[in-house]
Amino acid sequence: MDHSHHSSDPAVAELRGGFTSTRFVLVEPSHPGNVGAAARALKTMGFSRLVLVSPRVPHVQTDPEAIAMASGADDVLACAHVVPTLADALSGVHWSIALTARLREYGPPQWTPRAAAGIARDQAVHGEIALVFGNERTGLSNEDVERCSALAHIPANPAYSSLNLAQAVQVLAYELRTTYLSADSATATAHAAPRAAAGPGEPAGARAASDEIESMFTHLESALVALEFLDPANPKKLMSRLRRLFARSGLEREEVNIVRGIAKHILLKTGPRGGDAS
Repeated sequence: MDHSHHSSDPAVAELRGGFTSTRFVLVEPSHPGNVGAAARALKTMGFSRLVLVSPRVPHVQTDPEAIAMASGADDVLACAHVVPTLADALSGVHWSIALTARLREYGPPQWTPRAAAGIARDQAVHGEIALVFGNERTGLSNEDVERCSALAHIPANPAYSSLNLAQAVQVLAYELRTTYLSADSATATAHAAPRAAAGPGEPAGARAASDEIESMFTHLESALVALEFLDPANPKKLMSRLRRLFARSGLEREEVNIVRGIAKHILLKTGPRGGDAS
């Protein structure tokens, strides 16, 4: 939580909402010291939500090295949420960005931290967002990257681009803080994505959550296989390319339902061979 003395200002109240609706996810962190230092990096920038996916050291929140490196941010460390998979970490999230150490040919769109922070600011208006960081040695798997909406890449010194995990968290947290504090509510509203008509009982333009999007891709893939448009033995990165296409669009719940409706009808038309994946 960001402790600003302008707490009565409604614009600041909304910005605080951005600080609390943003979670930082560390996937399989190896070193307790980095987890503690990441907690410190968050707290110095006004953030507090740290999620750890399958940390290599059990009970890392109470590890002496982690507590020492947290250096006063032990409240953030102690409240870190530990989950078994990235899918669990992204539960309830409608937009996420993965930090990648190298530029990738495939996967979601890639941004500098500053550009990513600007998009994150607009997305935070719609609900929960997440920043995802990989393991110190191996980074993020392709599967983890494709689960995210976009990629950020820190343009480090090419002769020595080895950026410590907690330092990378600090760079992204700083850029987010700067953007959150510089954008007033009017700017955020002006830049928010246009909203489509809603389904019954939900707000206009309600964003699809990560698990809903994953179910959509599973359903769509089954339909494309049933159509024989996608050959499972020779997929040619078709699903990766489709993920990239949909990631650019900022999927809303109604749009996910439309795609799933199309997939369902393809499976019904192609008969029992395809089956219904709904």
